[in-house]
Amino acid sequence: MSPELIHYGIYFLLTLALSTLFSMGGVGSAIGLVPIFSMMDMPINLAKAIGLFINSASTITASIMNFFRGVLDVKFALPLIISIMITTPIGAWMSQYVQKEIIEWVLVAFLVVSALLLIFSNRKTKVVYNKAWILYLIGGVVGLVSGTIGVGGGSLIMPLLILLGFDAKKAAYAISFVIPFSTLGAFATYLSFVDMDWVLLGVVTVAAIIGGYLGDFIMHYRLTPKQVKKLIAVVLLLLAAKMIYKLLGA
Repeated sequence: MSPELIHYGIYFLLTLALSTLFSMGGVGSAIGLVPIFSMMDMPINLAKAIGLFINSASTITASIMNFFRGVLDVKFALPLIISIMITTPIGAWMSQYVQKEIIEWVLVAFLVVSALLLIFSNRKTKVVYNKAWILYLIGGVVGLVSGTIGVGGGSLIMPLLILLGFDAKKAAYAISFVIPFSTLGAFATYLSFVDMDWVLLGVVTVAAIIGGYLGDFIMHYRLTPKQVKKLIAVVLLLLAAKMIYKLLGA
């Protein structure tokens, strides 16, 4: 077997595994794949661009399934879509002027905050803060941050919505629908200054689509909202620990 085939095979399996896992929580797998690809010595901007496109592929698959099941609340997702579409490309454009180490430390903080919010958000499913302006604010801020660090933002929107009192599964369905609107715009922005490996992008996109289908199926039929939250949180903390280990040069 050629080294090139092994190389693409490794990326395929990593993407399949993490896309399946993160689709269970309705969030894109870029939050996990970007730091892993970076630790494999892929240029950080290339890793972010590929991660954003992967998010689009896996969450589009899940959203189509959710739409036909009748569990997707498009009206609820609309403020998030509008605000995140505006700010994510701005964040992506800003990223080329920020040092790699700073972006990686921001990504670590993003991972840890998202995980802790998921672990300690024990609010009962009783929506208190459901005004549209709050959803616009969440989408705008998360879009700016996620565009800069190259992730879809679902892993931060998810715990914020849970803290506001939304059901974890309802939030996951909505976020799956929101993510492609933000990530495709940011991906196009990254293409303006990144040398894309189109073969690799095709390989991981196929893996992401398969993973998106498998993860959404498992979440819908096999897991409770509480299990979804805890599972995603554990993976995020493990990735953060690995990135800190690398950044400190241990």
